[in-house]
Amino acid sequence: MSLSEVLKSGNYALIDVREPMELEMDGNIDGAKNIPLGEVEDRQEEILSIEKPVIIFCRSGNRSGKALEYLNTQGLKEGYNGGGWAELKQAIEANQGTF
Repeated sequence: MSLSEVLKSGNYALIDVREPMELEMDGNIDGAKNIPLGEVEDRQEEILSIEKPVIIFCRSGNRSGKALEYLNTQGLKEGYNGGGWAELKQAIEANQGTF
């Protein structure tokens, strides 16, 4: 499945790998779990135990790409780089109510 197909399905978990300070300054996406990039390794079991597609995002897509690359090596089955949070938020809002 592509990221847009996952978004359309409405069945996914969101992981924000930005620092808490960035969420306060820039904003966030409702329902996203904040696991800063520096904590991903220590909290990998928490992420790997999610039983639906996982969309990881940050400010621009760079840190989420690093997190996804690491989690894939640890056995993440359905992970997607959601890129930057602002663009992802727009894409989620565009897909709401499309059923």
